[in-house]
Amino acid sequence: MPRPGRAELPAAPMEARAVDALPRDGDWLYEPKWDGFRCLVSRDGDRLAMRSKSGQPLERYFPDLAAHFKAMAPRRLGLDGEIVVPVGDRLSFEELQLRLHPAASRVAKLALAHPAVFIAFDLLRDERGRDLMDLPLRERRRRLEDFARRHLAHERWIHVSPATTDRAQARTWLGDRSGDLDGVMAKRLDRAYEPGGREAMQKVKHTRTADCVVGGFRYGSGTAEVGSLLLGLYDDAGLLHHVGFTATIPRVDRPALTRKLEALIHPPGFTGNAPGGPSRWRTERSAAWQPLRPKLVVEVRYDRVTGGRFRHGTRLLRWRPDKAPRQCTCDQLPASHGSALEVLESAGGPARRRAQAVRSPP
Repeated sequence: MPRPGRAELPAAPMEARAVDALPRDGDWLYEPKWDGFRCLVSRDGDRLAMRSKSGQPLERYFPDLAAHFKAMAPRRLGLDGEIVVPVGDRLSFEELQLRLHPAASRVAKLALAHPAVFIAFDLLRDERGRDLMDLPLRERRRRLEDFARRHLAHERWIHVSPATTDRAQARTWLGDRSGDLDGVMAKRLDRAYEPGGREAMQKVKHTRTADCVVGGFRYGSGTAEVGSLLLGLYDDAGLLHHVGFTATIPRVDRPALTRKLEALIHPPGFTGNAPGGPSRWRTERSAAWQPLRPKLVVEVRYDRVTGGRFRHGTRLLRWRPDKAPRQCTCDQLPASHGSALEVLESAGGPARRRAQAVRSPP
């Protein structure tokens, strides 16, 4: 039975263990992996809290969603979900990142131009204030769907994530790599909500490969050996644009590779977009980088592309001496076709109407 009384939301959301394939054994619920910001939402009367996965408050960056939650009939609730920002027929991670701006006036302008959407996938506290986290997911999901029928049928910016127990349907979501879904989540139906735990949930992310030109490199911190390779792709005009980096260089290979790279040092390295300075979040990394003649090609594995660049560091798979640098072009990167919103629409019923409302905001 649910615990009575007003329960606080967990300090950290339930996490997922990364795996290479969808699980076959056991009782699982599958959901699309949304490309947004994880968010725990708690309302208790006039008090509303929206927390990121790291525990940071999000209300000031998403005042539009905060207003919708405060306007809802239930005065108590606890939800786990994802904040996304639709732009046209796709979800835009770039617009989502722009919300993290220090100026409230700028945030308000962004919210007006591209309202955010909350996609709920777990109900942690119901409208009576009862803590549901000890219930198995099978029961929490049923209560979430009941909650949605009662309170979200006419909401335009708060959704319930589609979910299925059909592994074939989950493979369909996982196989659609042309859009902006981030993969598939698999959750044990018989498990309680486990804050910070990774045993009851798995994630299978899209991974892709690309052949890239090594347009430069950085030395490792405090060493005279290579620390990371700077990657580039050519556009239709023949300009080499910096698109990311890889630092997964075997340590045993670094001395010889450093000598090879130093022999190729020659400006400009990148003729289009060039690497910037150190990350504002990681100031220990030197802004200095060494430009190279475009002679070397590597194959890397990556997960997401944002603004024409790999969002995260890539994994070095192999060197490609068989491939000409000019064959490494930007058309290797996928174009988004809005499959995430199509998945919301395919849910049918109120979810479909809400997804259509997202496409045509008032």
